[in-house]
Amino acid sequence: VQLQASGGGLVQAGDSLRLSCSASGRTFASYFIGWFRQAPGKEREFVAGINWNSRRAYYADSVKGRFTISRDIANNTVYVQMNSLKAEDTAVYYCAGDRNIIVSSYRDYRRYANWGQGTQVTVSS
Repeated sequence: VQLQASGGGLVQAGDSLRLSCSASGRTFASYFIGWFRQAPGKEREFVAGINWNSRRAYYADSVKGRFTISRDIANNTVYVQMNSLKAEDTAVYYCAGDRNIIVSSYRDYRRYANWGQGTQVTVSS
């Protein structure tokens, strides 16, 4: 499956953005879709993820209560609604998908075989 991420931009602290991850080539059925981010000089970190079939969602502690991940079956797209953005949310955001992600491994970016291109999110304070 080919993934395409979009929706990044430059916003001020406290603003919102919605990122999208769409698929081409096949549907997301049976996939786990994860969002990761990477700031300059830092390791890629897990942000949020969703089991496409069960819709169960997972979040990093740093974004709980501010970010919401969801899926749209009709458009074969995963969204991340990001509210109350902070300067420390600034990073390149990537979506990734894999059919073999289990609960103990969804935070590990090395487990994902399919990646979209990054989309830059910049939050000015």
